[in-house]
Amino acid sequence: MNVPNLLTVGRLGLTALFLAAIALANVLPLAMSAALLFFVVAGITDYLDGYLARNVYGITSFGRLMDPLADKVMVCAAFVSFTALGLVPAYIVVIIIAREFLVTGLRLLAIEKGLLISAGRWGKHKTIWQITAIIVILVGLAVRHDVLTRVDVAWVATYDMVFGYLSFAISIAVAVITVVSGYLYFAENREVLSRHL
Repeated sequence: MNVPNLLTVGRLGLTALFLAAIALANVLPLAMSAALLFFVVAGITDYLDGYLARNVYGITSFGRLMDPLADKVMVCAAFVSFTALGLVPAYIVVIIIAREFLVTGLRLLAIEKGLLISAGRWGKHKTIWQITAIIVILVGLAVRHDVLTRVDVAWVATYDMVFGYLSFAISIAVAVITVVSGYLYFAENREVLSRHL
């Protein structure tokens, strides 16, 4: 259990704290800002554990398997929370989660064949875009919950409308990137599928 793997496990803990902060946003002051902070720190650990594994400590089997899984848990938790808040349609979250399940299924098939498939280049790009989109939405939520508490009601209503459209547009873009990266991932590893099937 080296430093990169500890960071990966820590990202799961930060995800739990993020969910708790989201749940308490209407009860505790600055809870939404805390959720933003937890998610940003989790995103930084995603970069750090990969960098340290490649350049200092070496890549382990645990890291190859758990690092992308921790990313999936973190991203899916955020989008499910956004659906609960009415910002992202449920079908977009289903698309994102389905892609992650399918890719995980492919990895399990590969393990049965004695292979360990690491996250591909497109998968990493997808994760970066997902994390960026989530942070943008969280910034908007933090402003709404923790900054605009004493602003004119009409102005807040306008903010809510614009922010709602922006969140929807961002989530559509993320869904497209997620589907494309999933297709490319399966295309790159079609040999694993053909061997098993």
